[in-house]
Amino acid sequence: MKKTLLITLAFATSFGLGFAFNNFITTQSTGETPKKRVTSLGGIFFKCKEPKALRAWYQTHLGLKTNQYGSVFEWRQATDSTKKGFTQWSPFKETTKYFEPSTKDFMINYRVADLDWLVGELKKEGVTVTDTIEKADYGKFVHILDAEGNKIELWEPNDIEYEKLGIQMKSETTK
Repeated sequence: MKKTLLITLAFATSFGLGFAFNNFITTQSTGETPKKRVTSLGGIFFKCKEPKALRAWYQTHLGLKTNQYGSVFEWRQATDSTKKGFTQWSPFKETTKYFEPSTKDFMINYRVADLDWLVGELKKEGVTVTDTIEKADYGKFVHILDAEGNKIELWEPNDIEYEKLGIQMKSETTK
């Protein structure tokens, strides 16, 4: 029993040290820290029969602060708690074409650190990018398809401008 435990421990330690060494060598050889891709969840979008009625239901029964687009969840960023972050929750009319070419009733939005760089990497990796990067005051967006054809929205946010837009719309965030 002790021998098996020692062999298992030695194997796990070797694997861990090998992984750490490989990561160290890779980082040292390029001189760069690997770039982040997805940093957090940016939003959940889904189809429904009556978006307005559903937003009201969620406001009444679950306490979401809703606006004409859904609800915005406000949180603090892990790397700097003085900075806010936002996640959008949006019910769409069931007839929306926004999720196409996906046939699914949902779309997930992911926050990313550097959209231009990431799109270049995804193209090199053979990922389908369905449109060009769209720029808005509150960030940059692009859509991709995952391995099962689900449309994914990538967002490089400008949280300061996103918050200003919410204030301008007189909408409250869900905290």
